[in-house]
Amino acid sequence: MSLDIGFNEERYVKLLTELIGETKYLQDNPPRFVPEEDKAIKHLLEVLKPYTKENGGLLKVDHITYVEGRGNLIIEYENGVEKGTVTFIGSHLDVVPANPETWERDPFKLTIEGDKMYGRGTTDCLGHVAMITELFIQLAEKKPKLKRRVVAVFIAAEESTKIPGVGIDMLLKNGKLDHLMDGPAYWVDSADTHPCLGTASAAMWTLKCKGRLFHSGLPHKGVNSLELAMDAVTHIQKRFYQDFPPHASESEYLFASPSTMKPTLVKGAEGSVNQIPPWTEVQGDIRLTPFYDIAECVKKVEGYITELNKDISVLVSGSRGPCSKYDINIEEGHFKGELEMIWDQEATQGIACKLDSDGHTALREATHSVIGECKPYSITGSLPLVGDMQAAGFDIQVCGYGHSSVYHGDNEYCSLSNMKNALKIFTHILNKFNK
Repeated sequence: MSLDIGFNEERYVKLLTELIGETKYLQDNPPRFVPEEDKAIKHLLEVLKPYTKENGGLLKVDHITYVEGRGNLIIEYENGVEKGTVTFIGSHLDVVPANPETWERDPFKLTIEGDKMYGRGTTDCLGHVAMITELFIQLAEKKPKLKRRVVAVFIAAEESTKIPGVGIDMLLKNGKLDHLMDGPAYWVDSADTHPCLGTASAAMWTLKCKGRLFHSGLPHKGVNSLELAMDAVTHIQKRFYQDFPPHASESEYLFASPSTMKPTLVKGAEGSVNQIPPWTEVQGDIRLTPFYDIAECVKKVEGYITELNKDISVLVSGSRGPCSKYDINIEEGHFKGELEMIWDQEATQGIACKLDSDGHTALREATHSVIGECKPYSITGSLPLVGDMQAAGFDIQVCGYGHSSVYHGDNEYCSLSNMKNALKIFTHILNKFNK
C-alpha cells in the first residue's frame, strides 16, 4: 500500500515562524554568540506533544542535553517495527549570526513574500527542521504500518565546534545513534534539492611568522615578517598542490573544485610605515576532497614547516631585492625568521557517499520522480562528522532543499515550494523502503 503524506501549509508556516522568531538566541559564534537550542526545541516539543507515546500517540520523542540549554532532539515513528530504519539526520537548531543593519528585512522574523520565506535559518537549517517535523506529525496522524522505523535527529552546535561536547559528537559517543545503522541516514543540511554526492575534509590553520623589528631605512638589519609570510605561504601552497593534486575520482563525483589550501586572513604587529614588521599571522583553510586523508595532509604540511625552519633561506628568491633575507648575521648578532603552524580546531573529515547503496538509489529515484530530473553534485564545503559516521558503518546520504545562493548570507530565504517537494521526496523514499 502506497504511503500518502500530505503537507499542512498553515501548520508548517506557524512552526517556522516560531522557530525564526527565536534565531536571535540561536546564533552560534562563541564567545560572542552562544546559542540556546532549547529555545527552538520548546516549540518542537509543543507541536509534537499530542502525538507522543506519553499522550497515546506513536511518536517517541527524546530530548537529550549535554550542556544546559543546548539540547538535541530525536523523534522516532515505530508502530511495531523491530528492525530496519530510515533516518533523517543533520538538520540543526543553531544558525550563523546575522547583522540586521545589512539585511533588507528583519533577520529574526519570518517574512513571507510569495513563495519566498525570509529569515536567518530558513535555508540553513530551520526550514528543514520544520519540514521534517511536519513529516512526523503526518505519520502520527495517518498511522501507517511501515516495514522500517522512521527517525529524525535534530542537532545542536553544528555551526561552530568551539564549544565541544554539545551536539552530534556526543550523541555518537554515547551510543544514541547506534540503532540507526540498519538503514540509510539522510543528512539534511545541503541545498538546491538535488543529491550531494560528496563534501570535503576541512582544516583551519594559522601560520605564525616571526621576524625582526627594525627601521625600514636599515632593512639589512631586520627580518621582514610580512615578506616571510608571503614567501612561506607561496612555498607551502606549491608543496601542497604537488602532494594533493586533482584526484581521478573527483570527476566521477562531480566535484566543482579540487583540493585547495589558501590564505583568507592576515594580521600583523601594530607599527608605523617605516618599521620592518616583527611578526605576521596568516590564517586560512585546507579543503581536501574525501579521496585523500586529512590526517595525512596535516602531517605533510607540518613537515613543510619543519623543513623550512631548518633552512629558512630557501625562501629567498632575490625577487624582493638584496636586503630581504630571512637569516642574517650582523654585528648585533645572528637572527633568522621562524614559522609556526597552528591548527585552529580539529579537522573535519569529508565524505564520498556510497553510490551503490539502496539509500542512494532511493534518493536519486525520489528526486527524479518529484522534480522531473536528478542532477547530483559535490562541493568542497564541509559537514561535521559525516565522514566519521560513514567509517563507523552508517550509510550517509546528503541532501537539502534550501538555496546555496543565500547560505550564511544576508536576506536568507527558503522556498515553500521546495519544502513541499522535499516532503514528497521523503515520502517517495519511505514508500521505496516499504515495499
